[in-house]
Amino acid sequence: MIARDGANISLWQNTAEPFIPTRNLSADQTYDVVIAGGGITGVSTALLLQQAGLRCVLIEAHTLCFGTTGGTTAHLNTLLDTPYTTIAKNFDEEKAALVARAARESINTVQANIARYQIDCNFEEATGFLFSQNEKQTQELEEIRKATMEAGVFVSYTDGIPLPIQFEKALEIKNQAKFHPVRYVMALAKAYEEAGGTIVQNCRVMDTDNTDPLVVKTEAGDVRASWLIYTTHIPPGVNLLHLRCAPYRSYAMAVRLTDDKYPAGLTYDMYDPYHYYRTQVIDGEQYLIIGGEDHKTAHADNTMMPFTKLESHIRSNFNNVKEIAYRWSSQYFEPADGLPYIGHLPGQPGKILVATGFGGNGITYSTVAARTLTDIVLNKENPNIQLFNPNRLKPIAGFTNFVKENVDVAKQLITGFFTKEKIHALADIAPGEGKVVHVEGHIIALYKDEAGELHSLNPRCTHLKCTVSWSLAEKCWECPCHGARYDFNGKVLTGPADMDLQKIKL
Repeated sequence: MIARDGANISLWQNTAEPFIPTRNLSADQTYDVVIAGGGITGVSTALLLQQAGLRCVLIEAHTLCFGTTGGTTAHLNTLLDTPYTTIAKNFDEEKAALVARAARESINTVQANIARYQIDCNFEEATGFLFSQNEKQTQELEEIRKATMEAGVFVSYTDGIPLPIQFEKALEIKNQAKFHPVRYVMALAKAYEEAGGTIVQNCRVMDTDNTDPLVVKTEAGDVRASWLIYTTHIPPGVNLLHLRCAPYRSYAMAVRLTDDKYPAGLTYDMYDPYHYYRTQVIDGEQYLIIGGEDHKTAHADNTMMPFTKLESHIRSNFNNVKEIAYRWSSQYFEPADGLPYIGHLPGQPGKILVATGFGGNGITYSTVAARTLTDIVLNKENPNIQLFNPNRLKPIAGFTNFVKENVDVAKQLITGFFTKEKIHALADIAPGEGKVVHVEGHIIALYKDEAGELHSLNPRCTHLKCTVSWSLAEKCWECPCHGARYDFNGKVLTGPADMDLQKIKL
């Protein structure tokens, strides 16, 4: 089993073996490229660059697939979370077609890699379905159909969906896909090492001196490189992209049924947040994976409630549930204008690149990012370089979302994010619970472990000093501003923070 950034075990992490690197970091040598982040984006990018003849090192703060890749639901699709209606409106029809083509090429690349490296990751082609359940959704569905067709993705109405759920109308999109994401990434990592690449785990990239060559500062020492690429889901430090990307958590369950009536395809409803459904076979065992109940990170009063709602949704629509085999949550970053940010890191002149803002389509966009980043480094022409440019300035596209998210961030910075109840004594905290408490005029992030021992921290996030809150579901501290997450001892789990919370002696 691989490690992950939460207390709940995902289906993928429990059915994959950890990667054990065979090379060490060469601090006294210069690399062509340092890739920070060992998820599907980082490993895919490292493999492409290494195969192109460059000397690469991939540095991961924890272990491969520790973050969102280990918690995705692994949909490979051209029917994206941000519909082509929105992309065409925020950009134009030509760019919507470019996005559709990039998504198609991503699926083709994954399939080609699986064949080339003979990867056992249960890859299957599947048909996608999007269905409406009321008049307003049906009207929106028709708009999505038209825009999707105009973008070059064939879509048609269908009389049925593979779910026991009532619907008004439904669209069918063929040539989508699904697979085991962690087994896929581990196989790519092996291919990357065999091509001469280096992987370093449990080593955080801390900072960089923007010189030529770059001096990349890591926990294991300084490394010189021509390029630095952040594939850490969100870049560390303080950057304009933190204002353009809002952190969200999505919840998922893998269910075993009492019979063999597992629905085929990839299916989505149209609520906000929406639910998504698919079946995955792993080692001969079938699982129905259902997800949804998304909310902005650290903005749920009770993070166990999304699991409760999701299970209720499952049991109300499927009368053949045998057991909830796995449940987990995962983080993603929603871009302000609907498209990812892939390319030169804003505010950092030189050879520092980034890939972030994938929304709920990280598995599809990861391969898009890998190819785009590789072509930037190799100085090759690629229309996606301009399309996904992180420095793009769209005065209209995404402006409402930009204002909405950052007014909320400003509120958190000013007022803090404290529990509503008044805590008069430390004994009010139950074992396994964490709270931000007021103690003798001080604010403390306090966690009581199952043995009754108290762990106290400064609750100010080390990124931009917002006040963290406790996630009961994942047993960790989360920042409501930009999504940094810490374990109960204050150790960074996910960025953009790159320093641990300060410990406090009671």
